[in-house]
Amino acid sequence: MRAHRSRVITIATLLLVIAGLTAGLTALLRTTHDAPDRAARPAPDGAGRIDLARAVADYTSRFSPDHGYRRPGRADRDDIAAAIGLLLDGHRGQAEQRLAQRDFTVRTVVDRPTGRHYAEVADRTDTAVTPRGWGRVYVDLDHRPSWSVQVPHPVFDRGSEQLGVRVLRGSPGGVLVIAGAHRKAGVGNSADVAHRRDTVFHAICAELARRGLPGIQLHGFAAESAPGYDVVASTGAGTAGRPEGRELADALGAHGFEVCRAWVRSCPLEGRTNMQGRVADADHVPFLHVEFSPTVRAGGRPAERAAAAIGDITRGWTKTD
Repeated sequence: MRAHRSRVITIATLLLVIAGLTAGLTALLRTTHDAPDRAARPAPDGAGRIDLARAVADYTSRFSPDHGYRRPGRADRDDIAAAIGLLLDGHRGQAEQRLAQRDFTVRTVVDRPTGRHYAEVADRTDTAVTPRGWGRVYVDLDHRPSWSVQVPHPVFDRGSEQLGVRVLRGSPGGVLVIAGAHRKAGVGNSADVAHRRDTVFHAICAELARRGLPGIQLHGFAAESAPGYDVVASTGAGTAGRPEGRELADALGAHGFEVCRAWVRSCPLEGRTNMQGRVADADHVPFLHVEFSPTVRAGGRPAERAAAAIGDITRGWTKTD
């Protein structure tokens, strides 16, 4: 009896050891499978190694309501948007040449925390005494561009630009479009890119919509503007994004946020006059207009949870073919 019990204990011990080794091997294989996104390929010569969040923070730190915006001409808008299209199609040389004519630069950057490669399209006048404020774009080079995250009011909607970085990092195939000036920087509302068609920001977003890329636009509201809510979710002027809007609202709710759903009830800040949303609607492309409270945009766990919820949607937009 004692010998039988000893054999049972020995067999049980061996099974536990085997199970432990199997779990360890599985974890190793999973790590090996996941690692290529961090080090999928070596950085090309001349690529800048950056922390994308830090780079965006440095970029937007210069924004001021007092200066920093000049209205672009139509040729400027058309050329820059067309060049972004060339870049998305893989014609980088042509894109660089066309952008250079409008005083924009293109460089490859590697985001150190993720290992992903992005094309950074930047206004060369950003560092000038009197910048034009025409914006910046980051395009995922490791995956097919499939969707966009748009930040029309960086700094003014405090933290929205960093939430945009989190969203871009959260799913493959993203294009991050950041406005180049404070919302109040221009004469009148000329720098309020969400409500104007004559901006570089709008021209780029319209080009993305024309190509069928769905977009999510991030905004921020003051706490007293929507009391009782953390998020206001809307599809703007259209309905093409209604299924994704419902999914996003559900995902945000599952992460503990109180969400006002503009397709269910009257909500403040529904974004129905948003110009990028109107263009997307005309092209029958999904567009989500999402307003976040100051608490969510402040960073930390709330921002992480919000980005995770958005990732449930953007991963569905990612094209792998």
